[in-house]
Amino acid sequence: MNTFNKNGAALDNSGVFGFYYTKAQSKLVLIPVEWDATSSYGYGASLGPKAIYNASKYVELFDINLENFYESGISLSDEDKWIQRCNRVAHRMAKPIIKHGDSTDIERFQMLAKEVDAISKKINIYIYNKAKEILNQDKFVGLIGGDHSISLGNIQAYLEKFTTMGILQIDAHCDLRKAFQGFTYSHGSVMYNVLEETELKKLVQVGVRGFCEEEYDRINNSSRRIETFFDSDISENISKGETWDTICNRIVSTLPQQVYISFDIDGLTPSLCPNTGTPVPGGLTYQQTLILIKRVIESKRSIVGFDLVEVTPGRKNNWDATVGAHILYQLCGACCTSHA
Repeated sequence: MNTFNKNGAALDNSGVFGFYYTKAQSKLVLIPVEWDATSSYGYGASLGPKAIYNASKYVELFDINLENFYESGISLSDEDKWIQRCNRVAHRMAKPIIKHGDSTDIERFQMLAKEVDAISKKINIYIYNKAKEILNQDKFVGLIGGDHSISLGNIQAYLEKFTTMGILQIDAHCDLRKAFQGFTYSHGSVMYNVLEETELKKLVQVGVRGFCEEEYDRINNSSRRIETFFDSDISENISKGETWDTICNRIVSTLPQQVYISFDIDGLTPSLCPNTGTPVPGGLTYQQTLILIKRVIESKRSIVGFDLVEVTPGRKNNWDATVGAHILYQLCGACCTSHA
């Protein structure tokens, strides 16, 4: 018989964070997606879900702000061998394209890109169906990546149920490029695809500091469908005396009542995610991030779901996975607490 002790060490045979909840017992179901075929700089995000799971066993469960939120039940779905096989196949096809940048005018690269796109589309359809099944059971979904491209299917399923929800994207990048490096479903194109393929009314981006001119123009021409709080502006305002609390309140004021959080770990300062695929200097601290999420909850908005992506475990230590596990715990707590 499995005995859970919230004050004790997690046991080897326990689930995520040391829990023993089954899917049927869980209000929040986590889905691991081991996919990073279109990663454009550093690979390894496909190893994130397993590393986060292992690190989760060492996260302290007691949190003054969240209390015993996990009593509503949290479980982690099994890894899918089919996704792992797809990732290996797509990796082999994507690698020569990524190596040569945007050279998709070459016939061979165009053919390979189409094949990668076809696999990527199947992955997103799989995630969409999986998420929809869980949402139809009156549960919530947390997606664990994997690169950021996996978020599309989950967001599509969510928008069918929560039609007025907005997205709070914590990220170093806008992810608004059209078919980055020739891949329609690139990690660098996920929010472009969300805006093109859904009726999402509001995308709020925080911590952005790596973007191209095309993305900047897209934001400015979006009629405020996209609101971006650039990292440079945040730093400038803080240097002039504005508090992080005031900035958080401004960010929250742009969000609708129902909020989905899309959390790319590279939105944090690189010292917290040194092995992530595309790190950029600057970014949010861990405590700034928690305060922002806390302000969303305090505003009485509902956090209906989330994804956590681009966590890449290091070869020498577990730091990236440790930070990822702590962020995951906070996202789980925010989702459960805002519906308590």
